[in-house]
Amino acid sequence: MSYDKKQKSSPGKPSLKTENRKTKTLPGLESKATQVISELQSFAKPEKVKILSGFFKTGKGEYGEGDMFLGISIPEQRKVAKQHAWLRLEEIPTLITSKYHEIRMTGLLILCERFPKEDGKGKKKIHQFYLKYLKYVNNWDFVDLSARILIGEYLLDKDRALVYKLAKSKNLWEKRISILTTYAFIRKNQFKDTIQICEILVYDSHDLIQKAVGWMLREVGNRDLKTETIFLDKYASSMPRTTLRYAIEKFPKKLKEHYMRLKQKENLSEGHV
Repeated sequence: MSYDKKQKSSPGKPSLKTENRKTKTLPGLESKATQVISELQSFAKPEKVKILSGFFKTGKGEYGEGDMFLGISIPEQRKVAKQHAWLRLEEIPTLITSKYHEIRMTGLLILCERFPKEDGKGKKKIHQFYLKYLKYVNNWDFVDLSARILIGEYLLDKDRALVYKLAKSKNLWEKRISILTTYAFIRKNQFKDTIQICEILVYDSHDLIQKAVGWMLREVGNRDLKTETIFLDKYASSMPRTTLRYAIEKFPKKLKEHYMRLKQKENLSEGHV
């Protein structure tokens, strides 16, 4: 599973004409996806596009290279998503595959809004749909919003081999999806998979993976400090500093200082200042 590079942005005011044109309808049915896009367009604020483009690292060579924005806030996207939570699954690809960040996000929000209300068959269908379009879940906010619900919640009572497959991917977003998926398990006080995925990713060089690993370790520690400290006793001295700082953020001062000293000793032994 790998994702395609997104279409690069062009200067000027964002336009949704292309998005509306590509919306496909089933015979005899009116497209609701076009309506969703039109409603989102009403919230567009072009003056925010530059800020959002910088925040989500859309420059050349950055992780969000080429992503395009309309300048729509998350509360506005959630409002539209809730109003269209029962949009036919056949129409959601029009949103998920959009070149505009906020339209893709709204598609994911619709899936997340709907998933808990479905029966087992409906949940399976949404989960499989999400995996089919996983390559479009290609920024950290998409991952953090959707992975826990659309993979993690679905796998609570099922085999979790998929999570390990994603963790071993070379794709940045699939790796982040793997560790964020385990947040669903953590919330049920199931820590084994999180710890094992952290062991797979603990030395990853990308800061978005380091932060995610540290974050999930912290969530484990919030519920079971011993489980987290056992992991840190093994890896604190060698893991990336960013991961460690995220993991111990909520620790008592003395315990935090203990693990930072372990890291400092390792740096000194390697000749780092």
